Amino acid sequence: MRTYQVSYFVGSLSSTSINRTLSKALLRVAPEHLEFTEIPIRDLPLYSPDYDDDYPPEALELKAAIDRSDAVLFVTPEYNRSIPGALKNAIDWASRPWGRNSFDHIPAAVIGASPGAIGTAVAQQSLRAVLSFCNARQMTAPEAYITFSPEVFQEDGSITKESTEAFLTEFMNEFGDHIRRVLAVLPRSA
Repeated sequence: MRTYQVSYFVGSLSSTSINRTLSKALLRVAPEHLEFTEIPIRDLPLYSPDYDDDYPPEALELKAAIDRSDAVLFVTPEYNRSIPGALKNAIDWASRPWGRNSFDHIPAAVIGASPGAIGTAVAQQSLRAVLSFCNARQMTAPEAYITFSPEVFQEDGSITKESTEAFLTEFMNEFGDHIRRVLAVLPRSA
């Protein structure tokens, strides 16, 4: 089976991010044919069209990292019923300048965790709208709105609740299948 390079974004900049913990859990249960690299977003300056003719090095590396990827995974918290500004900023950099959108046709999945009962449902809908405009090929099911509990998600990414581990394993297996199906029709150019 072919190995796919998957880049992932953790939408939170917090040093105690529960979504970073969730990302560790996802990587632990992912199929072996998916290899993961995090794309850091902390050091990106705020996007402005003034940069379109002369991208800063951090933004060039962001776009290059996506270009090296077969797919992208977004692990996002919910801030004020939407996605964090840092994540939106990264998407703005990657999708610009006009005509050089790094997300065009890329297989993508969205997931997130929150201590609240609805997980990150509203943030994910906001992110999905942005990714639709960017023409990413989104995995639409299963949806995954994770209610985070420190008793279930350990800092090292291990999961103590069997049903949660089974659900996240299924999510990641579906993502692997989604990547394969999308790339069979729309291969990424190097």
